[in-house]
Amino acid sequence: MRRPLIGITGRKDNSARLHNSPLIAVGETYIRAIHKVGGTPVILPPVVQADDWATLLNQLDGLLFSGGEDIAPVHYGEAPESWLGGVDEERDDAELGLARLALDQQMPILGICRGHQVLNVALGGTLYQDLAVQVPGSLDHAYTPARSLETLVHPVTIEPDSELATLLGGTTFQVNSAHHQAVREPGAGLRIVARAPDGVVEALEFPGYSFFVSVQWHPEVMVKLSDEMVPLFEALVTAAVQH
Repeated sequence: MRRPLIGITGRKDNSARLHNSPLIAVGETYIRAIHKVGGTPVILPPVVQADDWATLLNQLDGLLFSGGEDIAPVHYGEAPESWLGGVDEERDDAELGLARLALDQQMPILGICRGHQVLNVALGGTLYQDLAVQVPGSLDHAYTPARSLETLVHPVTIEPDSELATLLGGTTFQVNSAHHQAVREPGAGLRIVARAPDGVVEALEFPGYSFFVSVQWHPEVMVKLSDEMVPLFEALVTAAVQH
């Protein structure tokens, strides 16, 4: 049986040894997590335009929206505040357009960190531009070089009747954390199915959709530590085969 093709959104990367040689990259952990469970990962460049979206989706069986920089607030009707991080508006346009067309086609979708936020914005939701400023008393969710992404930072509580709880076989998990933004108001049709102890939204689902789960943490990194999060990727690949 053909392994399903899973598109993974990429980002621009200027870390090449050769100067003036920008790269398009995806974290290796995403690639390995998809390949581990039987999918064939395909990197999607953050420069695709409207003319490319249908062609891509006709070839793919599922999508994984990956992590990265902030989303420009113009996409959810706000002006940028001083605490906003770096944005890539070309990537925003590419991913939001691709997401909306994929949603129309009921393509299986998994969103992670920025990808979780992209999917929310694609459906009309809003974001906190910075949790530390806008949510007093919130936990320290942000990435810091002194803390490995493999470090489990806080628990999440999952709604017991959610698809996510069924997939993971439980309602409380310790997760990592590397974000300073978060879902504020969920997009049309989306259900909040997990929160951190401070109330920050940690997961969304789209009831009635073929397969849609988005999470704020990084399960692809946690896969390196244990099999606890593997079912998320297995479910995406299984849905992609059916699609």
